[in-house]
Amino acid sequence: MKFAIIYFNKAAEKIARKIDEKMEGEIYFSPSKETVQKLFNDGISIVGICASGILIRFLAPLINDKQNEPAVIAISNDGANVVPLLGGHHGANDLAQEIADLFDGQAAITTASNVKFLCALDEPPNGYILANANLAKNAMVAVLNGAKIFLDGEASWLKEAGYPISKSGKVQIVISEKTADKNILTYHPKTLIIGVGCERYLPPKELINLVENTLKNNNLSPLSIAAIASIDVKADEKAMNILAEYFNVPLRLFSADELAKEIVPNPSKIVKAEVGTPSVAEASAIKAGELVVTKQKSKGATCAIGKANAPIDVENFGRARGILHIVGIGPGEENQRTLSAIKALKKAKDWVGYGFYLDLVSDLKQQQIEHRFPLGDEEKRVRHALELAANGKEVALICSGDGQIYAMAALVFELLEATGKRAISENAKRVEIISHAGISAMQMASNRVGALLGHDFCAISLSDLLTPRAAILERLEKAAKGDFVTAFYNPRSKTRTDLLDEAKRVFLKYRPSSTPIIIARALGRKEEKVRILTLGEFETSEVDMMSIVLFGSSNSKSFLRGDGEMVAFTPRGYDKKAGK
Repeated sequence: MKFAIIYFNKAAEKIARKIDEKMEGEIYFSPSKETVQKLFNDGISIVGICASGILIRFLAPLINDKQNEPAVIAISNDGANVVPLLGGHHGANDLAQEIADLFDGQAAITTASNVKFLCALDEPPNGYILANANLAKNAMVAVLNGAKIFLDGEASWLKEAGYPISKSGKVQIVISEKTADKNILTYHPKTLIIGVGCERYLPPKELINLVENTLKNNNLSPLSIAAIASIDVKADEKAMNILAEYFNVPLRLFSADELAKEIVPNPSKIVKAEVGTPSVAEASAIKAGELVVTKQKSKGATCAIGKANAPIDVENFGRARGILHIVGIGPGEENQRTLSAIKALKKAKDWVGYGFYLDLVSDLKQQQIEHRFPLGDEEKRVRHALELAANGKEVALICSGDGQIYAMAALVFELLEATGKRAISENAKRVEIISHAGISAMQMASNRVGALLGHDFCAISLSDLLTPRAAILERLEKAAKGDFVTAFYNPRSKTRTDLLDEAKRVFLKYRPSSTPIIIARALGRKEEKVRILTLGEFETSEVDMMSIVLFGSSNSKSFLRGDGEMVAFTPRGYDKKAGK
């Protein structure tokens, strides 16, 4: 469930933060009426730490569809009282109880079905999908008025919830993987596993059509699919990943050895020679328990269907593909992190990075396992992150600034391509890679004191650990001659002191000594220091590895504002466009 946490006074902030820490909602402080209404219209559930009247007045004009409204909950500032106002049977009651338990509070649940029974008929437990919600209301009314349930199928949760079950019951309920009768209240248990195999680079539509036709021909509901399953060498197969997205279920994987243990009706010597197991589709499907549909074929794909006796816990079924998030956290300041980066850090179960970078995001840590590395172990660090993800985990590789700029992103892809002694495992090569942009130090430095990066610019690392000194000197000459604003990363270390001196010397050949430059140190941290001076007066000895230095172009300017602040910028030529 997607939900927003809103509050209107600082006294409620602690409660909001605790809910966010445990349940990962999006926090809004003092949102406007229009913002709250937009959240509601977008189907986002709302948890308001405020008087219920505020939410009622904001949302009253929008309340018109009980079947589709999101959950709306009001919480007292101390968390003691939690009231589901709307969407009781769409997650509000459960969410209210979960929040109440978090604060040892009281959930004031008033829906009749939840007062008499542990759950409502339109709110089945995990593992069951209600096929025809439109029938639930009348069935619920009948049961509340004394009618009993005739149950066709297995659903112990109905009896455990207190519902009267009888062979002579008047309210008919079906529990089945079969396509629902539109006139009978039906729940589909998540018991089906779709085992698939396909040629490399198969068009996704072919695989989707094969599975849909197989379900239709066997009168099986797609709502009963618990997962798509296949061999691990297909983890990165686009068709399979799109198939899983299409049915909104996870892709689960097994090794060739695991699949080869299964006895199936249609083994293939060709398949065994190619991937190490005589069956992929049937062997993957039968992992559910029983093979109910044998191998079906299209031109380039196969599928089979297996069924379990009870809803499948997919978290413990096979393994996931694995995801590596490359997360740029910016220079270190909390409010300079991108929303994408924050979400990735919260979602990941493992954090990998230089220890100092992990400390910079410690405020976001929940139950993540940290994998700390010293400065300089870049390849070991990235390799470790990839192999963690190869085990089906969701991993965050944490980089300062932006992961693409003098950070780990390029090394990730370098290792994905590597062969021979540097090669990573085959499963690691197939993990999903998602990059989350961060604010780079050169952007932050320019933003702090004007707009020095306002026109063409480049970046040069002055570290000769990975780049030959001769190449750095050549780049300095070309950047200076090309009149680029230039950002210098890794400008000066304890042992490497002369390349920044060389940069100053080269740039003075092509631009005046009055050219403005920026020295920024510890950006986004308590000890941050940013200042503007000229190229001529610049003393390189004040710079260290915690600094970034920006040299302006010959057109860059600096001036003192009325508040005494010195700023620098590089005009782009709008004065000419305006005819001035």
